Parts: sequence; structure tokens; C-alpha cells
Amino acid sequence: MGWKGVLGFEYGIIQGPLGPDISGPELVAAVANAGGIGTLRVPDWESPDYLRGLIRKTRSLTDKPFGVGVVLAFPHKENIKAILDEKVAILLVSWGEYPNELVSEAHQAGVKVVHQVGSLEDAEKAMNAGVDAIIIQAKNAGGHVLGQDGLITLLPRVVDLVAGCDIPIIAAGGIIDARGYVAALALGAQGICLGTRFVATKESNAHPLYKRKLVELDKTEYTNIFGRARWPGAPQRVLQTVFFNDWRLLPDHENETNQPIIGRSTIHGMEKEIRRFAGTVPNATTTGDIESMVMYAGEGVGLVKEILPAGEVVKMLVEGAQLLIQQL
Repeated sequence: MGWKGVLGFEYGIIQGPLGPDISGPELVAAVANAGGIGTLRVPDWESPDYLRGLIRKTRSLTDKPFGVGVVLAFPHKENIKAILDEKVAILLVSWGEYPNELVSEAHQAGVKVVHQVGSLEDAEKAMNAGVDAIIIQAKNAGGHVLGQDGLITLLPRVVDLVAGCDIPIIAAGGIIDARGYVAALALGAQGICLGTRFVATKESNAHPLYKRKLVELDKTEYTNIFGRARWPGAPQRVLQTVFFNDWRLLPDHENETNQPIIGRSTIHGMEKEIRRFAGTVPNATTTGDIESMVMYAGEGVGLVKEILPAGEVVKMLVEGAQLLIQQL
């Protein structure tokens, strides 16, 4: 297992579903073609026909299997139906429970279910639901963060929990390079899930300024000042940009609804206005005051030194892990 693969894939590396549309077909196909597990991110609204188009476009770019990520906190029933109808290899769910009957429905369609959780308690629920693998996301992770614990303490506990159940545990949170990969394996994981490192790739749909900031900046903070109205109770880890440092103490009663519009973006084919403190990261189409928009990043961002092709990121992780394991 480990760098030798997970869930039947060539390598045990998952590119996390990056929202709202940062992990599009180009990035997912590039990761899949390199032997990793690429994952699309579905819209945060029901859009099954559009989603089918995304899946089919990805299939036009790769003949390898890939996954689709669904946030259960948003409307998703029709989207999941489309995923099962299309028989995508992996359904990756997060921010909610996915009970046994829904896991069984996916299995009947030939789709494996991977559940991302942030605590021992939620890992146990996922295990009891019969999922095919569990991603344990630590507080070190970027974006909207489920967990409150660090990876080094949480991961071994989840590994012990599922011992004997034949459910691979995949580590997420702050992992950027081969050293983090090997450390996760040493703690009992059978694979890793990376977000920040794949945002900073040539194929990602992130805005060029956002990618550049991931290289230039090395500090993050766990906060809740972004997207309070649209997604309450979903704290996030963000880059400490100049804008964030100026507004980090935003009063609890403030949110994005009464704020000025600072930009516009086309997200999953829909034109969207972006207000100050919205939780929407700038994608390649975004215009306006990009510097004042949220930029998600995990704690390992200081290890991101350059924007690379996604396939090269996978290759460096695998070869670096192999070398380190041999040395150890």
C-alpha cells in the first residue's frame, strides 16, 4: 500500500476536490494521467446536467478513473444521482453523514465511497456506514476545515479505530511534499489527500494572483470571517494576506451580505458577484479586487516554492517517498 497505491489506483495520492471550481477537468485529468486520484468539485447547487458535462469533459482528457467531490451541506441529491449514473470511480463526500443505505446504492452502481471527516467520532460513523476509505482532515488543512486536532495526534487514533476493517485511511492537512507523505505513512495512513499543493499547479483553475500568493506567502490562520452568511459554522484556514491581516478581527455580527461588491466571477457556468468577506476564492475568470478576496491554504504552504504541472507534483511525491523510505 502507501505509495504503491490505494483503492486500486496506481498511487496513494488524492487531489482534493477544490472549490468552488478550482479542480476542473484539466487538473483532474492531469492528476489521473499521472497515476493519482483526481477529483472534480460539484457546484454548490443542484446542477446534474452541467455536472454530467464536467464528467464527460474530464473523460475526454483521460482514460483513467477519477472521482467527484460533494459537499453534503449543500443541495446534492440530483448531483449524486448523476455521479452514480455516470459510474464515476469515486464519490468523495464531506461535511455531513452518508448512511449505509446511500453507500450501498453507490456500491450497486459500481462507485466507491470515500468519506472525508475531521474527528474520531465522525470516522466511526463513516466506518459503520461501510465506506471504502476515510480521509481524515486535520486542522492543518486549508479551506473549510472540519477537524480541531492536528494530524500527528488524530491520524493514529483513526488508524487504530478501523484496525481489522480493511478501510484505508487517507491523511489530509498540511501535507505538501514527500516528507509529509512518508510521515503520514509512518502514522498508519495508506494514502494522502492534498489541496494547497494542487491549487498551486499550472492546470488548476485558480486565479494567477492566488497561485502567486501561495508561493510568496508562508503564514496561514484559522478564522471564520469569510462566508458567515452563506455557510455558517464552517471555519476556514486562509493565507495571511494584507487584506486578511487588516480585517482579521471582524466583529461577529458582520458578514458578507451588507458588504460592497468587489468583483465578479464565472463559477460553474454561472455569473456571480463577489462581495467583500465572501468565501469565494478567485478563479481564472475573476475580475475586480483580487487582493481583497479569500485565499485558502493549508499550514504547509511555506513549502510551496513554485507553480508546477500537476503530473510533476504526483511524480515528485512518489519518487521522493520511495527514496526516503529506502533511506530510512
